[in-house]
Amino acid sequence: MSKKAQGKFKVLFVTGFGPIVQDVAKSHKFYVDALGLSFQKEAGDYLHIEKLDGVKTFALWPLSQAAQSCFGSERWPSDLPVPQAWLEFDVDDIKQASTELEKRGYTLLIRAQKEPWGQIVTRLLSPEGILVAVTVTPGMRG
Repeated sequence: MSKKAQGKFKVLFVTGFGPIVQDVAKSHKFYVDALGLSFQKEAGDYLHIEKLDGVKTFALWPLSQAAQSCFGSERWPSDLPVPQAWLEFDVDDIKQASTELEKRGYTLLIRAQKEPWGQIVTRLLSPEGILVAVTVTPGMRG
């Protein structure tokens, strides 16, 4: 478990990680052929695995879905770097985490938005261009 970020919120676990893909078929083929992974498919070509040790979820997330989640459009804005990967951290307090990130000068793409599957998420871009989120994911808490 991580320490509280300046006493405000605490990261509980890595919710998930994976590439943001522009060619779903090509990426899917690589991870299946090269690594032998077996994905579950959801709507919109979202492919995921919850049975790997190390993180709760590994998924190939189409860029169009990431854009839809952040901006309500299937197109990523041309004035922002296109993320190459996504990384999510479940936190103890999503509102506190979102407020603290804003206070530290980070630009939030979405703030404490509830996704259709019940996850509450705040997203921002890291300096490396990773689409990072702090989340509350009820289905992954034991």
